[in-house]
Amino acid sequence: MTDDRPRYMISIAAELVGMHPQTLRIYEAKGLVRPQRTGGNTRLYSEADLERLREIQRLTTELRLNLAGVERVLALEDEMRRMRGRLDRLEREMHEAIEQVHRSYRRELVIYRAPEPPFLQPRRRRQDG
Repeated sequence: MTDDRPRYMISIAAELVGMHPQTLRIYEAKGLVRPQRTGGNTRLYSEADLERLREIQRLTTELRLNLAGVERVLALEDEMRRMRGRLDRLEREMHEAIEQVHRSYRRELVIYRAPEPPFLQPRRRRQDG
């Protein structure tokens, strides 16, 4: 899990990810990254924000996506992450429910007796005559 604690001012964050501070401002204006703000309105970036900036950089340089494409990819990744969390929660709940059912089973022994074969009458012989 990436650290969400705000700790880097814009100049330090820009240097750490190899971008110009104005680029970070543009990405914030487009809603691609949301740094926290201090009481004095100073932007503070977390490790999670830096990871997101690196992902934006990868998408724009390696995959040559424009910012609209980056926005769509990030939105899909965010949705997928939320859905994964929901799926994980549902799986945990399902396993807990199954365990509860298993705990409710009665553990008594039941003797099994195979059914007896039906009684067979000997066949009578036909008399020739």
